[in-house]
Amino acid sequence: MIKVAAIAGAVAVAPLILIAPLTVALIGSSNAQAACGDQQGVDTAAVAGQVESVLKGSSSGSVSVPGLDDPKEQIPNAKAIQATGVAMKVPVRGQIVALATALQESGLRNLDYGDRDSLGLFQQRPSQGWGTPEQVRGPVYASTKFYEGLLEVSGWESMTVTQAAQAVQASGFPDAYAKWEPLATALQKAISTVLPQGGAAAPAPLGGGCGAGGDGTGFAPIPPGSLPDGYQIPADAPKPVQTAIRWGLGQLGTPYQWGGACTEPRGPDPMGRCDCSSLMQMSFKASGVSLTRTTYTQVNEGRAVSVDTLQPGDLLFTRGTAAVPEHVGMFIGSGLILHAPRTGDVVKISTLADWKPDVLAARRVV
Repeated sequence: MIKVAAIAGAVAVAPLILIAPLTVALIGSSNAQAACGDQQGVDTAAVAGQVESVLKGSSSGSVSVPGLDDPKEQIPNAKAIQATGVAMKVPVRGQIVALATALQESGLRNLDYGDRDSLGLFQQRPSQGWGTPEQVRGPVYASTKFYEGLLEVSGWESMTVTQAAQAVQASGFPDAYAKWEPLATALQKAISTVLPQGGAAAPAPLGGGCGAGGDGTGFAPIPPGSLPDGYQIPADAPKPVQTAIRWGLGQLGTPYQWGGACTEPRGPDPMGRCDCSSLMQMSFKASGVSLTRTTYTQVNEGRAVSVDTLQPGDLLFTRGTAAVPEHVGMFIGSGLILHAPRTGDVVKISTLADWKPDVLAARRVV
């Protein structure tokens, strides 16, 4: 309670690259040469106008924003959630997860009802140990409890919004959070302009941008299943690529399973775990991009690129032959490759330097 009270005070304020090139139709993007970009699903200017209108008392914000049908109630609640995150030094990504969660759970309304005994912005249940009914209806207390739960989730920074939110909430509708990420992102950006500076700043990406960013040798040795210190998902990569990378990184450390569907990598059924190609398939499925199931067919998806012109999200194939490769990984920028290697190993990150001599083909599917 002392901790919460302190925060409350703050809130008050190639062709395949082969000897004999093949021509393959592009899948997933209507413009193979499109520049990197992150397309928002909401009108960020309208969101900023609503925030300014409510929090600064200006006359802007007359444009209706889907999801903010009662901004005079919703935006102050969003500010309380974000200010709590800033006070707790939660990174921006965590603030976005919290806002998306509250948008799904309550529509950013401090509800006095819900499923069974669920209450408040995050629909937390007193019977499940979240606090008393009065506490969970306090925006600062509820936000604090959510952030505490999030920070206890190992690797949450690498998860999708859905994965991170579900790890805290254990919702009966675990896939529902994703649709709120664009609005949560726009809200976080707009509200940040009216809050005191604070929170944990994200480290500068190593070799950022859409390019290769080196061959990964600048990193210290990478323990299996871990995320190298200093790595960040390239912010200027296309949105589907960012989502695919984030989903894939969320599986780091899970055991390899030959033939596994990668539908529940951390679940009890071994066949829910990932092999190399199902990891690629499910990572891109999370971003709305459809890939086939095996390395033999994935090597014919998208368009061929040179290993010297890689961009985040490109698939790299090794082992076997160029026409029938037996292994695949995803280039994630900064000279790093995400993959599920073999039986007895785990989903892990390797360097491009280790892979490059053995690469048989490279494909761009977004």
